[in-house]
Amino acid sequence: MSHEHHGHEHSHTVTSLNKAFILGIILNLGFVVAEFTAGFMTNSMGLLSDAGHNLSDVASLVLAMLAFRLAKVQSNKKYTYGYKKSTVLVSLLNAVILLVAVGIIIAESIQKILHPEPVKGGVIIWVASIGVVINAFTAWLFMKDKEKDLNVKGAYLHMAADALVSIGVVISGFIILHTGWYLIDPVIGLVIAGVIIYSTWSLLHDSIRLSLDGVPVNINRDEIEQIIRSVKGVKDVHHMHIWAISTTETALTAHVVIDSDINEMETIKHEVKHLLEDHEIRHATLEFETSGIECEYGCH
Repeated sequence: MSHEHHGHEHSHTVTSLNKAFILGIILNLGFVVAEFTAGFMTNSMGLLSDAGHNLSDVASLVLAMLAFRLAKVQSNKKYTYGYKKSTVLVSLLNAVILLVAVGIIIAESIQKILHPEPVKGGVIIWVASIGVVINAFTAWLFMKDKEKDLNVKGAYLHMAADALVSIGVVISGFIILHTGWYLIDPVIGLVIAGVIIYSTWSLLHDSIRLSLDGVPVNINRDEIEQIIRSVKGVKDVHHMHIWAISTTETALTAHVVIDSDINEMETIKHEVKHLLEDHEIRHATLEFETSGIECEYGCH
């Protein structure tokens, strides 16, 4: 892929995601207002609680969009990588928010099991059905780019989880309407909570890993080392570090030992960096050494 084509594709993705964030925030904020109003008018704690849960999702979308935009800010003397790392911190925060929301769902479900209360099935069905449409549509906005960025994946998981919650609420509403069995509401809530925990685990794991400057999960360190060694003129590579600058950009530093003439260094460097770019590593800093000469100041 040429740099020009890659730049055009990246620019299109940025514009598309920016619109997705704005549209998702507007739709979900509108739904929170509608759900809160319906809950207040029908005196439904279930709808009021879900409105609070959906408000946390709006906050998560706002945070994700903020990180998305901060990543585009130019670097300066104090922040030489700009604010790209904020995307990693926000993805971790979003994973935590999701788990807190799950905790609230579990607590409410257990409370309803211990103290069942009458619920208006008809109102639940209508409001939750609107929630299914809005949440599913918002999740769809992020679906095609969810594997490219942890924050986009977080937004997708938030919305997909909410769509699941709303589907569960619709099902419980029908059952309550036709059987009067109120206990189905908290039971479905617990099942959905389990599904959300399962789907959120990878987001939490990846976010913590990147926060600790671990090697991104989509990159195999041994494979990268072999790729560098495969370049003609390279004898060895050591003291290699790979970490995430942001949720979409990866950096590498390494000491490369060459057995060819030092005049070939620039050619080797160009080839190594070209191969690394093919593996999504676009920020590579390479220190070259000639065979038989160790690092002068010690290596870490």
